Amino acid sequence: MRPRQPLKLFAGNGNPDLAHRIAAELGTPLGKLLLRRFSDGEIRVECDESVRGCDVFVIQSLCPPIHDHLMELLILLDALRRASAARLTAVVPYFAYARQEKRASPRDPVPAKVVADMLTTAGADRVITMDLHAEAIAGFFHIPVDDLSALAMLVRHYAARRDPQSVVVAPDAGAVRLARALASRLNVPLAAAYTRGHADSPTHVRFAGDVEGLKPIIVEDMIVTGRRLEVCMQALLRRGCLPEIRIAATHGVFAEGALERILLPEVVELVVTDTVPQRHQDPRVTVLGTAHLFAEAIRRAYNNRMLDVSLTLVRITD
Repeated sequence: MRPRQPLKLFAGNGNPDLAHRIAAELGTPLGKLLLRRFSDGEIRVECDESVRGCDVFVIQSLCPPIHDHLMELLILLDALRRASAARLTAVVPYFAYARQEKRASPRDPVPAKVVADMLTTAGADRVITMDLHAEAIAGFFHIPVDDLSALAMLVRHYAARRDPQSVVVAPDAGAVRLARALASRLNVPLAAAYTRGHADSPTHVRFAGDVEGLKPIIVEDMIVTGRRLEVCMQALLRRGCLPEIRIAATHGVFAEGALERILLPEVVELVVTDTVPQRHQDPRVTVLGTAHLFAEAIRRAYNNRMLDVSLTLVRITD
């Protein structure tokens, strides 16, 4: 009988704290790597241990600086493939370029597909990620993609603070699916924002669903600039919601100025996960850990077992 392939974990510089927490959950140390730069900025990767015949998982979140972390991941995958790893899985907690998954005009590129192709070409046999911005992205790959979800964690977080005056709000059509799933599991009403005219003006925002006299929980998959959230919150306050707003998002990317833009005085809590490193000190920001979810997904992939439904998108039975 063929011996079982050893499990190896490696991590880039995208989110080292999360990588160490995943390794601790699995009881497996991170592999020895030397990641450095040449004087012209080129990335050099040296693997300091054998991976021949191993089942290797590479943990790298594609958070800013995106291109540095993307190139680091591609070079690392290539290095491990050339070192004769038996199977390579890219664990990408935050998948960059996910908002560019379709063309708005005939000459537009589809960068999300480009990233998918690059990961496959570099040697990935599987991808594990979380809350892809669009379901279509999984179809860009010709290898298995496990799209985990932060939904169960959000349900537990808000269920422990259940408030009969809550309403879950989707700030645009793209967030309706996640917002509906959260509202259903919390057994609270759902409202969805839509615009008539200028999308950057709260006077042009309308809501399908009642928000007056209720406490909004605005749900997004990611927050980058925060401009859409800012407009949505201003519109909610104009429509008579209570000045006790909560915001939840899986990926808190927070481009420069985003936190200042969305943390209005009426915001009592902002919940994000640690798929992107969080360094801010505002006491209203709550960071939910995802290491246990990624560790369980890695454990099941390594043992060739199907993922539990509590790890995957929207079908959660919490």
